[in-house]
Amino acid sequence: MSDTAAPTGPDGAPRCPWALSAPDYLTYHDEEWGRPVHGDDALFERLSLEAFQSGLSWITILRRRPGFRAAFADFKIATVAEFTEEDRARLLADPGIIRNRAKIDATLANARVLAGWAPGELDDLIWSHAPDPAGRPAPKTLADVPAVTPESTALSKALKKRGLRFVGPTTAYALMQACGLVNDHLADCAARDAR
Repeated sequence: MSDTAAPTGPDGAPRCPWALSAPDYLTYHDEEWGRPVHGDDALFERLSLEAFQSGLSWITILRRRPGFRAAFADFKIATVAEFTEEDRARLLADPGIIRNRAKIDATLANARVLAGWAPGELDDLIWSHAPDPAGRPAPKTLADVPAVTPESTALSKALKKRGLRFVGPTTAYALMQACGLVNDHLADCAARDAR
């Protein structure tokens, strides 16, 4: 990825450079990334997909997202929490997802933990770590966008303390970016103010 300011997209509007590397990215960037996401199941999906992305390119996960949704019952926490050993074996054999044993096991374990939480508790916990937007200047280049912040480190610790797995500070920050807790669209990106 380039460290330059937002280049012009196919419609003439400036975009974050990574959004122009693939058509799938452009749609995701313009319609989803950085827009506020609420709801326990929706946040469980994003948290799980960010964990699966660890060590991989996000495009790999994005292109397999329909397969992930089918395999994990649309990331309904209550349903995934009831998955059996047969379901686990099915997931490990499913070519529509990333068949990483540790990540699959973490997703199942996380669903079991979250099934015991009160409705809205995951949403409240995650959003309680959103930094004050007034204290965050708009990034001018990709070099201005951090991979980890004090808030993502605190969120990671809070999630781990509550029993969740595969939620390191980098994964937590990617979740914060994707779900709109922070606005890391570049200063001159057309999507920055469209959130």
